[in-house]
Amino acid sequence: MRVPDHPDHLPPYLPIAGLVTVPGLYIGAADYLGLAAPALAAPLAALVYGIAIVGAAFILSWAAEAAQVDINGGLALALLAFLAVLPEYAVDFVFTMNAGQINAEQGHCMAQADGANPCSLALANMTGANRILVGVGWPLVVLVATIAVLRARRRGGGQSASTHLGWVKLPRRMSVEVFFLGAATVYSLHFPLRDSLTLVDAAVLVSLFVAYAWRLSKAPVEEPELTGTSGWIGSRPKSARRWLYGGMFAFAAVVILATAEHFAHNLVDTGTDLGIDHFLLVQWVAPLASESPELIVACLFAWKLHASSSLGTLISSKVNQWTLLVGTIPIVFAISSGSFDGLPIDLHQRFELMITAAQSLFAVSILVSLTMTARWATTLLVLFLIQFVTSIVLPTETDRIIIAVLSAIYVLLSLVLLTRRFRDARRVVRDGLATPFDVLQRADEQEAVRLTRE
Repeated sequence: MRVPDHPDHLPPYLPIAGLVTVPGLYIGAADYLGLAAPALAAPLAALVYGIAIVGAAFILSWAAEAAQVDINGGLALALLAFLAVLPEYAVDFVFTMNAGQINAEQGHCMAQADGANPCSLALANMTGANRILVGVGWPLVVLVATIAVLRARRRGGGQSASTHLGWVKLPRRMSVEVFFLGAATVYSLHFPLRDSLTLVDAAVLVSLFVAYAWRLSKAPVEEPELTGTSGWIGSRPKSARRWLYGGMFAFAAVVILATAEHFAHNLVDTGTDLGIDHFLLVQWVAPLASESPELIVACLFAWKLHASSSLGTLISSKVNQWTLLVGTIPIVFAISSGSFDGLPIDLHQRFELMITAAQSLFAVSILVSLTMTARWATTLLVLFLIQFVTSIVLPTETDRIIIAVLSAIYVLLSLVLLTRRFRDARRVVRDGLATPFDVLQRADEQEAVRLTRE
């Protein structure tokens, strides 16, 4: 484990992250407990709760990283990715539970008096989070890694085994993540043809996540490289360390439970007050609040020439979101509606699911080579930005045409890449499913030596 420069001094970022959660935690908890609390306008309340969620997400990230000292290496990466997107799960579940309750009361899930369709919002948050993670997060890692290599060269250093000028190399053990992401993506391709997400979908996707976690549990324990706040926590004595990150997990969970519902509702109310489309706020603003800490932490790792770790965490987050998050949405809806009904998918959400699945397929076709280059990272970013901008400035009907065109481009590029990389794809399937981790580890060590010498 990499020990921070001043292990005996508490890094200031931890108390700062805790302090920024206090206003949202107090107001949210006071509302649940029936205590006196200031009444805030919806935009200001959404901001306060959103900041609290960002602070909690940072605390979760640091705690999960430090927990790698005591947990199996591969499984720790999956745990870190899951905990990092826990705020995303909380916000999405709020919308899904609301949709289920309205469906139970009215027998359908149509737009409400304020113009918000709860079923549509439940899927909006999920599709937006997935596309931001791949379309912004992955290219951002490559950009930061490239800048870090240039900086290291100016100082007389160079690249690392995973971080190079214009490209990031993933270890072969990441074939597990790529394979399960590919499996979930192939299954998701038929979602745009459906009128609901059902418990059958939940069974398939949750089973994929369980298989993914089981496969990672077979990985050997690896000593993590921790820096900054997580390094300080990880360097504490065993008992103190476990109490510390355990307390951080508990505190962050309390903050999320106290604020997620209020954040979701005030975000919708903000759209009503300001005349902004609810769907756009939930699709783009909510994921930015919940996922920004994860992206920042990933960039910090890339800056330290550990781009494979940072990109690997974001890929694991994508696997989590595309299996466990999507899979549990129908379960939450069924529980809250008191029925076995599936979550309804309206026409616009079919388009959103189509482009999300198509983007995911393109991402997998890039990753089968276990290399993310600046060229393909730029392609991901540009295609994402086109749809992001058009979703804001164009009418819904016109935006759907753009979505259809971009989806076709994603799929066409995917087919070209997968055809050219058939051997790579076959190797990823074999390594992801069956190759022993000790074999993968030896191959990674040999490849690291080769790349470092070049």
